[in-house]
Amino acid sequence: VDVDVATHVIVQDDGPKRSMLYIETADRPGLLLEVIKIITDVNVDVESAEIDTEGLVAKDKFHVSYRGAKLNSSLSQVLVNCLRYYLRRPETDEDSY
Repeated sequence: VDVDVATHVIVQDDGPKRSMLYIETADRPGLLLEVIKIITDVNVDVESAEIDTEGLVAKDKFHVSYRGAKLNSSLSQVLVNCLRYYLRRPETDEDSY
């Protein structure tokens, strides 16, 4: 099924010691694993997550931190850029899951 779903990636403060990463994108096999890999590749820790799918759209919230603190604006932008780049690719590489 070829569905055109806009990808949204947002990072917001979630208290003094963590940030909230919100991702909305087209759901596909291996998506969650790919997202976690990207987050950890930039040395961000996932403390907890709320995973949801509505139809063909994944709507995920990740509570994240960097060295026990919320993400600063520079790291937030790096994370958002990496996620947008990978999530806008047409398919997740099969060898990644």
